[in-house]
Amino acid sequence: MRSDARLLLIDKNAVDALLDPVEVLQAVRESFELHSHREGRVFPVIREQLATGGIFGIKAGDVPSQHLLGFKAAGFWPANRTAGGEPHQATVMLFDPATGRPQCVIDGNTITTVRTGAAGALGLQLLARPESQSLTVFGTGVQAKSQLAFALRTLPRMRHVRYVSVDRHPDPAFESEFAERCDVSCASDANAAVRESDVIITATPGGGPLFAADAVRAGTHLNCVGADTRGKRELPEGLLEKVRLIVDDVQQARQLGELQWTSDALCQELGDLVSGKADFTRVADDITVFDMTGLALQDLTVARLIYQKAITNHAGQSIAWPW
Repeated sequence: MRSDARLLLIDKNAVDALLDPVEVLQAVRESFELHSHREGRVFPVIREQLATGGIFGIKAGDVPSQHLLGFKAAGFWPANRTAGGEPHQATVMLFDPATGRPQCVIDGNTITTVRTGAAGALGLQLLARPESQSLTVFGTGVQAKSQLAFALRTLPRMRHVRYVSVDRHPDPAFESEFAERCDVSCASDANAAVRESDVIITATPGGGPLFAADAVRAGTHLNCVGADTRGKRELPEGLLEKVRLIVDDVQQARQLGELQWTSDALCQELGDLVSGKADFTRVADDITVFDMTGLALQDLTVARLIYQKAITNHAGQSIAWPW
């Protein structure tokens, strides 16, 4: 009966309890395969500056063959930090594609953090040298932590981690989270840290170049997260012209990612590497870059995973939503 329709609300605590990194990695891998085969559609992204100082965006898409439809409304409000809150805010909704009725509303902060970390892990699996032992991460926030956690799972020889904080001062909380898994220390000189690293992860708000182009040595792989809006960048001028560039979506990368600064650079989509549609063989001296702008399909496959687990585990709050 239409009057008996329900809507499932899944808050942050429920999401945190339901998410498993291995399952998220599988869901994110599926999203790239769907994108590669064009079985999943990515709709045009909305990403706009607000008068309040925040950035608001919507990423939406569907997978018709799987009856999967939804969107994530998300953005970045830097002033939240002064109130003790998280600057990144996100909410995901899934819909019944046959009727347009909402099925669930899910807190999207953890989804965004973990699915982006999982995408970074796929980039490392496919592009980084397996013997990589040293890494520098720019940033100490939730995304930097997620990227590093997945990197340590993905590259078993990784032992030496340097991090570059916004003020170049040590972050004891960041160090304590990883101290038992690697040798972690704060780097005061960004260029020196980059020169000594096999892997670079940039997970900052994208306010400008983080290091010099000539600091990146041959054989390095870079996972770049922070450029996800027009005007944002983390990489220095001149670097993309001498790397092998991989993106999650070419059109998005040209509009929102690092590729917006070098729009004529050659690139491949990661999904084509995941699906086997394209070949990729790393030469020892290659510098590789994975430019991540975030796919709506990543949010949808992970949200579906949470939705299904919430139903199975009787998690979340079901409310009447008649129509």
